Amino acid sequence: MRRLGSRTAGLAGFALLCAGAAPGFAQNYPDQTVTLIVPSSAGGGSDTIARVVADAASPIFGQSIVVENRTGAAGTVGTDLVAKARPDGYTWALIGNAQAANVSLNDDLPYDLLKDLAPVTQTNSAPHVVVVHPSLEAKTLAELVALAKEKPDALNYASAGTGSVTFLAAEIFKDQAGIAMTEIPYEGGGESLRAVVSGETQVYFSPLAVALPFIQDGKLRPLAVTSKERLSLLPDVPTVAESGYPDYAFNLWNGIVVPAGTPPEIIEKIRATVVEAARSPATQKKLADIGSTVVGSAPADFGAFIASEVETLAKLSEKLNLKNKK
Repeated sequence: MRRLGSRTAGLAGFALLCAGAAPGFAQNYPDQTVTLIVPSSAGGGSDTIARVVADAASPIFGQSIVVENRTGAAGTVGTDLVAKARPDGYTWALIGNAQAANVSLNDDLPYDLLKDLAPVTQTNSAPHVVVVHPSLEAKTLAELVALAKEKPDALNYASAGTGSVTFLAAEIFKDQAGIAMTEIPYEGGGESLRAVVSGETQVYFSPLAVALPFIQDGKLRPLAVTSKERLSLLPDVPTVAESGYPDYAFNLWNGIVVPAGTPPEIIEKIRATVVEAARSPATQKKLADIGSTVVGSAPADFGAFIASEVETLAKLSEKLNLKNKK
């Protein structure tokens, strides 16, 4: 397990480290296309958020913001690309729970999340929904648990890769419910969603944004949502807490980061643009329609949040022995 305490201060104080180091090009920023790296596959929850935000932010920014998916190693490949990019404000990453979890799940990360990347803003928070293929006998979460206990390891669940947000949501529930299910890891969220829609896998703790159309079409059966309260989009679907697990709550979160050393004024320009775009009525409606809530935090607050998530997930990794499942 890595020691994390010293890094928390590093993230919180990133502005001081790069103050005074701003190159002259900051005055003309932006004057070219920006690449927003999504370290997961197209069609997943984070990819959906990235494209909504990028589309809304581009006109405000005055330059195109192009979303590029760079998959691999539960988000490590794409995140590393941004960590090693030039700190000029033209390469961003949309990170989330998986990047915070990877700090404790992977001793060989090629970057330091809390030192090599500078926080800009948390964009959103959104629940997951526990879905099953309609052919599965379980009609409720209680029935799913009963089935899993009756036939240990007979059930499988899809994940967007070991260490991904869908993996974490499922593993936390397995621990609280005292059940065994076999993880079937895929390259990313799009692939894992397609696997459960096709019946190749049986269970998925899916970001609501990508599962909702398939629920509405009857191709997936929702058993519970992972939020603390029921959702207006699925008013008849109980929460996991209501279903007998009062301590369970899980949200997907996302946020923008850039390479460490990016000038503070550029970071502020990015933050202001993204927050304005995300808080516009049109974007808020698009996000609300997929169950996502806009956050729009300041860089220091987002940095503190990332550090807190790293600490929380490190404790969870140790408790559930998740590192040995990598």
